Parts: sequence; structure tokens; C-alpha cells
Amino acid sequence: MIYLQLIWEFFKTGLFSVGGGLATLPFLKAISLKYPWFTPNDLLDMIAVSESTPGPIGINTATYAGFHAAGLGGSVIATCSLVFPSVVIIILISRALTRFRDSALVRDAFYGLRPASAGLIFGAMLEVFAASLFHTELWKGVGNLLALLNFPAIAFFLALSLCIWKFPRLHPILFIFAGAIGGILFQF
Repeated sequence: MIYLQLIWEFFKTGLFSVGGGLATLPFLKAISLKYPWFTPNDLLDMIAVSESTPGPIGINTATYAGFHAAGLGGSVIATCSLVFPSVVIIILISRALTRFRDSALVRDAFYGLRPASAGLIFGAMLEVFAASLFHTELWKGVGNLLALLNFPAIAFFLALSLCIWKFPRLHPILFIFAGAIGGILFQF
């Protein structure tokens, strides 16, 4: 039964997350709330690791969730279920696109997909931003708005943003390492 759940959830994610890895985030968050395979906090950690290492977010998360839910077989099933719709769609579109390249309907469909995928990515960005800089677990029932602010994270975010702006020639890997070190230090 767990394999069917993995196939269904990650197939839907792969089928409807138009726009790449970041567009999978709303779907992955819904999965984290529905199943015990990973928590929303695990998802934030997976985003951080996925953004600082090679490999797409969706694939890394599917592999992790599948392994957590059903071991090695679950990781293979979840990952393949996520990738399968994209592969089929790309094959079909590549064959049909040459025939329908000048079609107004195809052009209009792609025109409509752009804002839809941008909206999914923007929504995911807002969720990651809020979860990183605010204590989102306190959003319900807290009377003091200042208690929602994660001051160390906000200060670190502002400091790194300023450094990125002031030193644009520094390699991005330095900022990734600084973020990892800062995260470790803030846990003490």
C-alpha cells in the first residue's frame, strides 16, 4: 500500500509541477502535511541541502521520502514516479512541437504556463522565506508579534545579503559555506 501511495503522490507532483524543482515545493509541502514520510522542517532542510548541492530539489526529496517511507525500494519508486511524467511529456512535446510550432494554440498555452510556473516558484519562495526568518510554528495563537521574529536568522540573512551585494565577485560557494557555518553556530 505504501508503494502505491508513493507512486501516486510523486507521480502527481511530477505531472503538475511545471517550472522545475522549485515548482515542486507546494506539492512537497502538501505531501509533508499528509504523510509521515518527512516533516515541513525536514523539507526546509532538504531545500537547503538541495540548493547547495548538485541535483534537483524534487528528485532529492522524492528519494529521501521514499527511503524514509519504504527503504531503498521506496526511494527508487518515488524518484521514478516523480521523473516519469516529465520524461513522457518531453518526448511527446518534442515530437509534436515540430508539427505545431507555429500554432497559435501552442504558443498561447506556453504563454499561460509562464505565469503559472512563476507563481508556483514565487509561492514556494515566500514559504521558504517565512519559515527561515520567522517562527512559523507560533503563527496561530501568539499575541506578541515580536515573538514570531527569528532575530538571529534575520540578522544573518541581512549580513549575508549585504556581503553578497558589496562583494559580487566572491564565489557563491563562499556564501553557501558561510550559511552552513552560521546555521551550525546558531544551534549552540
